[in-house]
Amino acid sequence: MAAALLAGAMGLAGCDNQRISELEEGVSTEADVRARFGQPENIWDAPNGRVLEYNRQPQGQKNYMITIGADGKMSALRQVLTPENFAKVQPGMMMEDLRKMLGKPAKITPYALKRETEWEWRWVQPPNSPMVFTATLNDDQRVVRSGSSPDRSTEANSGS
Repeated sequence: MAAALLAGAMGLAGCDNQRISELEEGVSTEADVRARFGQPENIWDAPNGRVLEYNRQPQGQKNYMITIGADGKMSALRQVLTPENFAKVQPGMMMEDLRKMLGKPAKITPYALKRETEWEWRWVQPPNSPMVFTATLNDDQRVVRSGSSPDRSTEANSGS
């Protein structure tokens, strides 16, 4: 089972690389993006257009945000699960801002007695270390703490 999930995730990553190589900033249209990536997980308004979210959680370790400019052309394609973006997650950050920056989490775990909820994203720390980034939110839907740790689920699946 674990081998099948891993093979599926690896296949998805390969497909993403091919799809990305077929798109060109400033040339590809929203229709081109949707033809390669399908229906977005979410669509966010942006200052100069809108952002299409393509989530690869929970099996994958990437989330893509593709910006479509006011002219209808792709202006940016970013994989957002990066140490640089995680460093921007600070206490007090609103849930909606966190979601717009990192995309849909792989897992959401509420802790009713603590009145907190943990959001987790699976990602790869270069060159190839599987990690989990966790942001803990309070009842006001604000970040109280965050950080990364090794992805223990990949160790369990690999027999380590």
